[in-house]
Amino acid sequence: MTQELSLWALIAGATIPVQIVMLILLLASVVSWVMIVQRGIYLRNANSNCHAFEDTFWSGVDLNQLYRELSAKVQDIGVVDGLESVFRAGFREFNRLVQQSQTPPEVVMEGTERAMRVALSREQEKLNIHLPFLASVASVSPYIGLFGTVWGIMHSFRGLANVQQATLATVAPGISEALIATAMGLFAAIPAVLAYNRYAAMAENIFSNYETFAEEFSSILHRRVHSGD
Repeated sequence: MTQELSLWALIAGATIPVQIVMLILLLASVVSWVMIVQRGIYLRNANSNCHAFEDTFWSGVDLNQLYRELSAKVQDIGVVDGLESVFRAGFREFNRLVQQSQTPPEVVMEGTERAMRVALSREQEKLNIHLPFLASVASVSPYIGLFGTVWGIMHSFRGLANVQQATLATVAPGISEALIATAMGLFAAIPAVLAYNRYAAMAENIFSNYETFAEEFSSILHRRVHSGD
């Protein structure tokens, strides 16, 4: 490839609209990669923490002791995530309602389940953070790149009106810069769509585990409140 048709020369010599398209796609690609890495780390940690907490919970640990440990953890770091948050929200509301005199078991369980549903909703939001942005990049980037391509090709053909003899060398730079916009659109879209599909499935699987735990925990508390323990 000659110096005149090097990649950098084509980008630097592109028309302003095409350069703006390339800049938008570059920024979208950089931001999406940051979110891809961040989401990957978060979801892997969430899945690992979910299994770790389930192992602890089903090991026969005293629920009151587990609740105190999580409360101390909240005081130390300010927040708990995942199943820890769901368990703490449900058990805290359960204890509060049980300690109130003459509270019917149905009311206790209704309040406990409501508290866990709120906690589940918050955890679902945490799991899905940034996924809509990745979906947007995946769906919009090819069209943004296509706009740059159409504009670049249109500019090239308009330039043919000013030459006496049209040759491939005349239109090659303009078409090349236009195709770079398409390539950048695909470069931004392909990782985003792969990451979105992967992370959306992971988030759904993790949240399904959260819901299953909430139902099992609710059954345990239901037996406890009816047995009077």
